[in-house]
Amino acid sequence: MFGRLLTRVAPVEPREIGAVLAAFFLFFFMWAGYFSVRPVRETVGTLLGRQAVADLWLYTSAFSILIIPVYGAVVARFKRSTFLPWTYGIVAVALAGVGLLLDPAQFNPVLGKSFYVFISVVNLFLLSMFWSFLLEIFDKAQTKRLFGVIAAGGSAGALAGPLLADLTVTTIGEAGVLFVAAAMFVIAIVCQRILLSGWARQPGTEAADDRPIGGNVFAGVTLILKSPYLLGIALFIVGISAVSTVLYFEQLRIVADTFATPNERTRVFARIDWIVQSLTVVTQVFLTGRVAARFGVTTLLTLVPLLMVAAFAGLAGYTTFTLFAAVFILRRAGEYALVRPGREMLWSPLDKETKYKAKSTIDVPVYRGADYVGGQVTVGLTSLGVSPNGMMAVGAVIAAAWAVVGWWLGRKFEGGATPEKRAEVGEVVAQRS
Repeated sequence: MFGRLLTRVAPVEPREIGAVLAAFFLFFFMWAGYFSVRPVRETVGTLLGRQAVADLWLYTSAFSILIIPVYGAVVARFKRSTFLPWTYGIVAVALAGVGLLLDPAQFNPVLGKSFYVFISVVNLFLLSMFWSFLLEIFDKAQTKRLFGVIAAGGSAGALAGPLLADLTVTTIGEAGVLFVAAAMFVIAIVCQRILLSGWARQPGTEAADDRPIGGNVFAGVTLILKSPYLLGIALFIVGISAVSTVLYFEQLRIVADTFATPNERTRVFARIDWIVQSLTVVTQVFLTGRVAARFGVTTLLTLVPLLMVAAFAGLAGYTTFTLFAAVFILRRAGEYALVRPGREMLWSPLDKETKYKAKSTIDVPVYRGADYVGGQVTVGLTSLGVSPNGMMAVGAVIAAAWAVVGWWLGRKFEGGATPEKRAEVGEVVAQRS
């Protein structure tokens, strides 16, 4: 019944229902697990302080770099049907372990810092791995129609997770929230198994398709350096990070000044999250796929950056918690509903090794490296006397540059129908064995 309803409200064909539903619910439980602990991470950030968080981003960036050769070796040697479910299991065990040790009343800075870095690295890694696999299942035309709907599963999970944290943290505490999140990752393993089983039965799929990808563990770096298109995607990610960083540090300041206790802050962060996801899921189900099909990926990549130019300009003139929260919600909802599906579509013309190795390199170490540099620059400018309003003006300039890169990438992708254009975006026609 849900499948029939899905075909009515979204551009999903009957033959695609099984795969779309499996991907939808996998994303739901994975993202519900992550987003239920995200408010706990942000509360830990307020307890550590802005300077400590900025310094932690160095460790986040370093671990993001270190995880790439490990991930490259796993992808090269193990089948996707083996390492994908195991990854969710490792996250579940880690969250349960932190839940046993975490006590905000007697805050342990070492545990808090370790937890903050772990969550900051693993969320991008899980997301990159999820979309890499979907890019194997769906072709370029399907990604335009279906990725918005599948992304809505993640947004629904990202709505349920913080809403659950908001409603239960005063009863079960931060540790209880972590235990619930661990259970959600266990359910995600079941969903992943169902999706893998459906993929194996897909027409044209052979056992060889699940074999290890092979190749050099550092291939992602060399692939990026050789391709202007991949370098453009990396620069676009830097733009996302820079805009997010400016807003993130202002968020830490304004929430710490406005709300006194850790529980209040956790509830505020959770409330912002579920409001964002409520807006996102409606947009993804009803609009994202249709916008991509009618107006193209370029619109998905440029609309939010252009809106952020105007939003930053407004904040530069006048800032209150309510106005800032509205801009913060606009940026995140727009990124999840439009920018994220759009940038995942950019990978659809590329070969398997590029989708796993180059994509994870850009999604994790490039993103977190940009976070660290942006965090240090933000704290440095603040220490030099740049006011919060001045930082908003800096954000407007960054958002304008981000829009330009998005426009260039969208034009390259939309022009990918001819062999010449496919060569420009770096497509490898002959799949690597």
